[in-house]
Amino acid sequence: MDGTLVDSTDGVVGAWELFAYKYPGLDVTQVLSSSHGVRTVENLRLHCGITDPDELEIGPLCKLPKPRWAICTSATSSYATAALQAAGVPVPDVFVVSEDVEKGKPEPDPYLLGAKRCGVDPSRCLVVEDAPAGVRSGKAAGCKTLALITSHTREQIAEAQPDYVVSNLSRVTMKPVDNGIEVTIQID
Repeated sequence: MDGTLVDSTDGVVGAWELFAYKYPGLDVTQVLSSSHGVRTVENLRLHCGITDPDELEIGPLCKLPKPRWAICTSATSSYATAALQAAGVPVPDVFVVSEDVEKGKPEPDPYLLGAKRCGVDPSRCLVVEDAPAGVRSGKAAGCKTLALITSHTREQIAEAQPDYVVSNLSRVTMKPVDNGIEVTIQID
């Protein structure tokens, strides 16, 4: 079908590029030179070293040792996924939505689950939030909190007592490093 009835080349290239973005070390050029016409499970065995039959059945699971970032949102899964897609933001390795927790923000549950799924202590996490309830949730989970003044007033945000406050993410840079992410904040 692919390549004869349907020209799926752009989709195949895009999928492997997305996998390479999500799973550093995957050589897309190498994969593309031999992947067309070969089942995905064989490509996963060859290029990702996956041998577990259950993992091969699920799909591309070339995992990072530990996810470096998570989204913990009060939105539903269907809305959050559609919103990320529309914005061109890839779904992270760890994605906590409203259906995943019994108690939402301002309770700590969303961020505690996000940290747990990332395999890190919450005290090593930075929560980036635009809402007082989210700041309170992050603080209650034991995380550092960075509040953005994008949907609430500075006074409303200040009442939640975040660790850091900036006008928006243009004041923040994040760079992957060996043991996590290096964050630089330019305080307003």
